[in-house]
Amino acid sequence: MTIDLRPAEVDDAGTVAGLIHALICELSPGRADAELLAGFRKTAAATIGRNDGYWAFVAEAPEDGAVGVITLNEGTAIYAEGRFGTIAELYIAPAYRSRGVGALLVDRALAFAKTRGWSRLEVGAPDQPRWSRTVDFYRGQGFVEVGPRLKRPIEG
Repeated sequence: MTIDLRPAEVDDAGTVAGLIHALICELSPGRADAELLAGFRKTAAATIGRNDGYWAFVAEAPEDGAVGVITLNEGTAIYAEGRFGTIAELYIAPAYRSRGVGALLVDRALAFAKTRGWSRLEVGAPDQPRWSRTVDFYRGQGFVEVGPRLKRPIEG
């Protein structure tokens, strides 16, 4: 199986948005709809390719096109001794799971992290135990658990 990895460009906004929409469909089936996808397309078009703290890499199979995506954010924290990266989104099409595509994307993210001088790469995993395979995948890639990640939306 041949998989090509490449940085996403502005022209890939629809593709990246579609892959992220598929991720949300899996994680929160009642939340994903056409309106959400349209919003994702708009956000992807406004963020991809700007190189200002958000990057996306696409995995492509010659026979099927885009089959995976990983997105990264750059942050800074004292505990991280400066700049670090966060995997914001990682999605692999179901037919390509357990075939090494996720590992290729994480390896690409780690190589990119080194070019940015990041001290670490972090990720928030979905709820356990339903998504225990996801946590197992990250552990297999050398990640260690440091606790749950919480969110609070900002209104307005």
